[in-house]
Amino acid sequence: MSQLSFLSGDSPRFSVSELTRYLRGLLESDYRLGDLTVNGEVSNVSRPASGHMYFSLKDAGATLRCVMWRSELARQAFLPSEGQAVEVHGHISLYEASGQYQLYADDIRLGGEGDLFRAFLELRQKLEAEGLFAPERKRPLPDFPRVIGVVTSPAAAALRDVLDVLQRRYPLAEVVLSPTPVQGADAPPRIVQALRAVSEFAQPDVILLVRGGGSIEDLAAFNDEDLAYAISRSPVPVVSGVGHETDFTIADFVADQRAPTPSAAAEIASPDREELEDRLERLKAEMAGGVRGRVLDLKRSLAGQMTHLGLASPRAQLANASQRVDDFQRRLAGAMGHDLALKQSDVRRLDATLQAVGPPAVLARGYALVTRQDDGSLVRSSSQVTRGDAIRVRVQDGSFGSEVIGGSEDDVRSE
Repeated sequence: MSQLSFLSGDSPRFSVSELTRYLRGLLESDYRLGDLTVNGEVSNVSRPASGHMYFSLKDAGATLRCVMWRSELARQAFLPSEGQAVEVHGHISLYEASGQYQLYADDIRLGGEGDLFRAFLELRQKLEAEGLFAPERKRPLPDFPRVIGVVTSPAAAALRDVLDVLQRRYPLAEVVLSPTPVQGADAPPRIVQALRAVSEFAQPDVILLVRGGGSIEDLAAFNDEDLAYAISRSPVPVVSGVGHETDFTIADFVADQRAPTPSAAAEIASPDREELEDRLERLKAEMAGGVRGRVLDLKRSLAGQMTHLGLASPRAQLANASQRVDDFQRRLAGAMGHDLALKQSDVRRLDATLQAVGPPAVLARGYALVTRQDDGSLVRSSSQVTRGDAIRVRVQDGSFGSEVIGGSEDDVRSE
């Protein structure tokens, strides 16, 4: 321990380091502080890459920083977690770099649940029995919120995280902050008031209740019974994004949806602009294809109707009738020509027959045609003439007159 020098007649003077070492010496020289056990509730447990464990012991009136070195931790059979009531053995000393006294632990034993953690479990059991955690009362979040209410501290890093996410994902939404402290004794009623105020005055589509991580005592405001009822009575869905992924509060159980972090709460409550743009492009392509297909169908339908109209129009019917007349004329002409040819053939055949059996042909074979000269009647029988009758005899190459002189051939005299 360094020596302190005094100026005659003045109060003691020393540097910060000298005073810190002096106080450390005082703490370490007290035998009661060199071997003691401290009871308290565990919070702020952390284990960095060094392998040491840092935590705090807390009761209703104070908080004590604690550290357990890696070598001591390796022999430890029990490792504490948030909210547990424990008994920690070790010695008190002062960490000179920060000027803070702390307990250097060498043994930790379970002492039962801490008051805060026990109160958390009791409230959770009560509200669950009342149905505040029931899945059927959870409301779906809006797909495209117009107004997003945010209940948190304006100085909190959680607010910056939420605003950054909403600006990146969905800048169309209006964000309304309802400011409130998120830690301390007056935080629960202030959070309830902020939650009601944003619902009444901003009329949001969804509310984000957010704050950063912390110990169980830091998050105690979100384990409040009045806040649980206020969330359950909210006229719009509430997304709880309190603490880190491993932190759970009563607000998380009552909210319509729980997010592991404030940033995740903003992501859950907002659509992604890039996904919307991709969806819009797909819809545009589908719409363009549908319009093209519809236009093509209409064109085909119109062409079919025009064809049908053309076939049913008077002009088309007149053209068809005219064509049928022409066809009938061709068929009639063909039929008449065919009939005429048949008749001509018959005439030729009859003419041939006539020529073969007609008088000229008969005369040419040596026969004669006899007529009476007085009346020109044809003499077919000898009984038709008497002696002295004048007759005319026609042969192949001419005719001559004769007179009947008897009843036989010798009785005819030619002139």
